[in-house]
Amino acid sequence: MVKKNGENSAETGVAGRAGSARNSRNAKNAGSNATNESLYETGPIGIIDIGSNSVRLVVFEGPNRCPTPLFNEKVLCGLGRSLVNDGVLGQVAVDRALRALRRFRIIASHLNVGKIHVVATAAARDASDGPKFIRDAKKICASPIKVLSGEEEAALAASGIYAGFNNPKGVAGDMGGGSLELIGIEDEENPQWVTLGLGGLRLMELSDGDLGKARSIARRELKKVKWLKEYSGLPFYAVGGTWRAFAKIHMAWRDYPLRILHSYQIPAGKAIELANTVQERPIEFFDGIDGISSVRRQLLPFGAVVLEELIRALAPSDIIISAYGIREGLQYEKLPKSIRKLDPLIAVCEDLARLRSRSLKHAFELCKWTDQIFNELEETESDEEIRLRHATCLVSDVGWRVHPDYRGEQSINIIDNAAFAGIDHPGRAFIALTLFLRHEGLKKKQTVTQLRGLMSERAYQRAKILAAALRAAHMISVGRSGALNKTKLDFTDTKFILKLFGEQVDLNGERLEKRFRSLATQLDRKLEIAISTKKTGTKQTANLGD
Repeated sequence: MVKKNGENSAETGVAGRAGSARNSRNAKNAGSNATNESLYETGPIGIIDIGSNSVRLVVFEGPNRCPTPLFNEKVLCGLGRSLVNDGVLGQVAVDRALRALRRFRIIASHLNVGKIHVVATAAARDASDGPKFIRDAKKICASPIKVLSGEEEAALAASGIYAGFNNPKGVAGDMGGGSLELIGIEDEENPQWVTLGLGGLRLMELSDGDLGKARSIARRELKKVKWLKEYSGLPFYAVGGTWRAFAKIHMAWRDYPLRILHSYQIPAGKAIELANTVQERPIEFFDGIDGISSVRRQLLPFGAVVLEELIRALAPSDIIISAYGIREGLQYEKLPKSIRKLDPLIAVCEDLARLRSRSLKHAFELCKWTDQIFNELEETESDEEIRLRHATCLVSDVGWRVHPDYRGEQSINIIDNAAFAGIDHPGRAFIALTLFLRHEGLKKKQTVTQLRGLMSERAYQRAKILAAALRAAHMISVGRSGALNKTKLDFTDTKFILKLFGEQVDLNGERLEKRFRSLATQLDRKLEIAISTKKTGTKQTANLGD
């Protein structure tokens, strides 16, 4: 595991290598950019999405790279339910939607939302009484309502994927009640896209509730999309409540340790297996349906049909669930380009550090301090590994206010449930486990085993090294900036050397030695502490290897 001395300088920047320059800039500059350019102080942003199945209000905390919802509520109105047979929205659905909008207007006012952005999708776009509904809704919202074209809906769905993932590539599919938008995720400026009448409500009506007929309709429509095959072998990003419900069932099926849906990944073959089961058995058969509304349960088999046919037509590597859709895409498009280019994970971790840690500056110092250590590992870090390590350093102190006996568990709870973007579940598990090990060590085997099962053996070994490094660093810094920069780390083939200077020498003691010896053990080296005082100029060296 150990690299020969001298292969990489210990005096490196935040990222340590030129290959990760972009991630390095994000880690260094996310603070200044996100704070100064995101116009965070402009206040909450309200977005109302009038869909074919649901009407939803989301209020985001502010216009930043990784939006945090202050409020999120939906009402299942079923505006598109009677559209296929009657061509209209239906009065019951309209009344329900208008009542929801009245409630949303008051809530937005309570949250001091200056301007509400309102969009409407396929049902309002296609219904003969859509224009009248929009006029009535506009009066209630006291805001303009943008009825999205199919192209605009696809573009916003794509923007949601760019907002929620780091350098995504593949195909996104946003399945609503009235339509399915498919978008090639590769060229942000000129994407390939198509809108199909394969929304859950519409497909159920078109097929008269017959799944065999629904499959024929879906297969016929998807055959028209010739460009899909260009993305074979890449991920399919599934957007929409029906597919999120599908993922909940899959999580329960696996007894999955996390409950965050965003970035949840299902291999294509396993997704077909579950899709077939959902079509064949009563929905009440499945665990994981708690919290899924009766309306959504009706649509699940039809969502499963579309997903199965999509997998057969596209041949993706995996199905990746996205909690980011047109609402997040709309917020993303309103950001300056300089903010959109920020790494979403680094940006949100910086925000979390600013809110919960003792010192944001210290968190960034940890990034650079651990660069020295990981530059010495035998296997070179990938850009993604550097990125995850820096993110972990940024949030490493978020549990400090908790009683020491519970900091490990609380840190896991924060990371497991945080509204992170730009990170997959193995990455989330890496951060959570590292923070747990930093506070608790390996003594709680069950917690360690659950998270370890989500990551590779290499990632687990890296988590142990980083946890030991964080534990050691806090023996010097106690969570405050400035102290780590006054120390120096050196390495030989067999030794890990901590150099203390001036007044820092008085930090040396039994506790510090124990923590740094543990880190040296993880690095497969013996610890040596070298101290030098300014007053006398004397030097002392203690070889503390086992």
